[in-house]
Amino acid sequence: MTENGNSLRSQVADALGCPVESARELDGGEVGRVVRVTLADGRRVVAKTSDTPLDVEADMLEFLGRRGLPIPELHHRSADLLVMAYVEGDGNLTPSAEADVARHLAALHEERPENPANCGDFGFPFDTLDGPYRQPNPWTDSWVAFYRDHRLRRMAEKARNAGLLSADIAERIERLAGNLDSWLPESPPAALLHGDVWANNVVVRDGAIRAFLDPACYFGHAEVELAYVDFGSALGDTFFETYREECGIDPGFFDGRCEIYQLYPLLVHLLYFEDEGYASEIDRTLDAVGY
Repeated sequence: MTENGNSLRSQVADALGCPVESARELDGGEVGRVVRVTLADGRRVVAKTSDTPLDVEADMLEFLGRRGLPIPELHHRSADLLVMAYVEGDGNLTPSAEADVARHLAALHEERPENPANCGDFGFPFDTLDGPYRQPNPWTDSWVAFYRDHRLRRMAEKARNAGLLSADIAERIERLAGNLDSWLPESPPAALLHGDVWANNVVVRDGAIRAFLDPACYFGHAEVELAYVDFGSALGDTFFETYREECGIDPGFFDGRCEIYQLYPLLVHLLYFEDEGYASEIDRTLDAVGY
């Protein structure tokens, strides 16, 4: 391991009070560095380091775990180090695994906010993260207002300020934002969302999901999750058929709302990867919904 790798070994050993036997870099970490560590007592853990506050990630995972979603056991959390149990997977997203993802998410989407202050159903007890970007989650009565102001407009403004979004596309997004109430429900059930379900964020083994990773959670419209799954392309017909059997998909989702909800991850990816291909995809998505 490099000097940084030796430093990470020392951090993990100090955090868990156990010497490190070996460490190996893992693929798939978009934000930060992910290493599988074998401890002297035989345990295998995953250590993650990042400039993004990892204690927020730990809080998100813990919240989802309390609401029934399978997550890795958390061993240590701090702003710059997260240590979790290593969950073995085979990476094979079979139809059986797709169906299992659908059942877990359908159950998660039945979870409702505990908000005794009665100050809105959409939001979260704290601001969360989508990759390296803060997701503001003020409790809001209107789903249209929440998605418009705290997701779509906010991320479009960040991309525009970074010079990644043309004035024309930014203008078209603003026109859509001003007309969202003709597309989105005002008060759908406030579902608990994982927020970032794609192939690298689920651990699958023998056709079943062992753990969900790297959430970007909040309470919102369940269709946001479905749109993100469709955006990620790793889960297909079996996922959607099973989800529909579990709790239904409202008419019109695949005729505009899916595309509108996909604008947010497209903007996040544009900002993070600085890839013009995402700007082109945003352009095509706006065309598809007539803006």
